Amino acid sequence: MAEPEQLVVEAERQAGAAATLDELSAVRTAMTGKRSPLVAARKALGALEPDARKQAGQALNAAKAAIDGILSTREAELSAAARAERLAAERLDLTEVTEQPASGHLHVITQTWQELEDVFAGMGYRVAEGPEIESEWYNFGALNFPLGHPARDMYDTLYVDYGEPGSTLLRTHTSPVQARVMENQAPPVYVVAPGRCFRQDTADATHMPVFHQIEGLVVDRDTSLGDLAGTIEAFTAAYFGPGFTSRLRPSYFPFTEPSAEFDIQRPDGTWLELGGCGMVHPNVLEACGIDPERWQGFAFGFGIDRLALIRFGIDDLRELWTNDLRFLRQF
Repeated sequence: MAEPEQLVVEAERQAGAAATLDELSAVRTAMTGKRSPLVAARKALGALEPDARKQAGQALNAAKAAIDGILSTREAELSAAARAERLAAERLDLTEVTEQPASGHLHVITQTWQELEDVFAGMGYRVAEGPEIESEWYNFGALNFPLGHPARDMYDTLYVDYGEPGSTLLRTHTSPVQARVMENQAPPVYVVAPGRCFRQDTADATHMPVFHQIEGLVVDRDTSLGDLAGTIEAFTAAYFGPGFTSRLRPSYFPFTEPSAEFDIQRPDGTWLELGGCGMVHPNVLEACGIDPERWQGFAFGFGIDRLALIRFGIDDLRELWTNDLRFLRQF
């Protein structure tokens, strides 16, 4: 029969070696289960004399109690360790932040967009918006582009599979917003229309198939080309600062007559083309429900993306779309 003291020592050794509750359960089975030395010793008691049986039985009971105590103590230790490990894994750090975490900022295009709105709002203009998916009428028809007009080919239009073929498209400029404003607001009108536009352009350093424009529209009594030139000059000074000036060069657009391109002159004397402008064509006023005999207007527009390149000294338009934080954090 196994010595009870040896069983206690062995139980203490195995319990101490158990690193998990599952390993301890295996030790419990080995030390107190049906096939354990302790149970075998109990079965052997019947072969002893009565006095020896009593003495051996008491020793085995004491050993059983000691083993149960050892296993229970070790189980409590392993349970506490497992609970601490689980709590550590699920712990939430609620420490008050004492340092301001790093945060993002507005994209270069958004910064330029908002600054342009502020400049024109300071000049008395209201900001107008319109849908990016437009009808052929608002994108071309209302702006004096009759069907078959060759100027439509300049715009590399992206048509949408909706309605009659060629009737719905992604707007190629923000001029449709001007047409919608004139339809729904009686003169005088002073609005700017910033927004996203779409054309089938191949991406390169100066072109993208998705780009941003801002266009201005004034409809009032007795407006003239001189008022347009003065507005462009006032904008140039307000946005670019002292040392910059502007000029108009004759051009052609179906929706303005006369039409012009406007350039800005930098302090070093070089000129840079910025956008197009002109007096609103009487056909456009009439198409939008405004009497051209009583009201005149002028319009202008330029690319927000290109303006951002000029303002921040960026030489490749594609950089604005790469989402490279090393680039974006500079602005």
